[in-house]
Amino acid sequence: MNALQQHLLDSHRAARHAEPAPPVPGARDIEVLRAVRDHRRFRAVLAGHPATGRLRAALRRALGRDPRSWARTGWSAE
Repeated sequence: MNALQQHLLDSHRAARHAEPAPPVPGARDIEVLRAVRDHRRFRAVLAGHPATGRLRAALRRALGRDPRSWARTGWSAE
């Protein structure tokens, strides 16, 4: 059963029991991603690491390139 089928089944059950309908699948994905990001930043601060720019710094280390050269290869520094 996929998410849409489950949502339709839950909506039908809620309607039969006069309860509010469940949220549409994917309606709060952005909220969840932001909460995960905030939690990771919080944990980084507690561990004594910088809270921002970690992904960009990790990419820079992995690629071993200067960010100014990314423009020539199609990479963006943002």
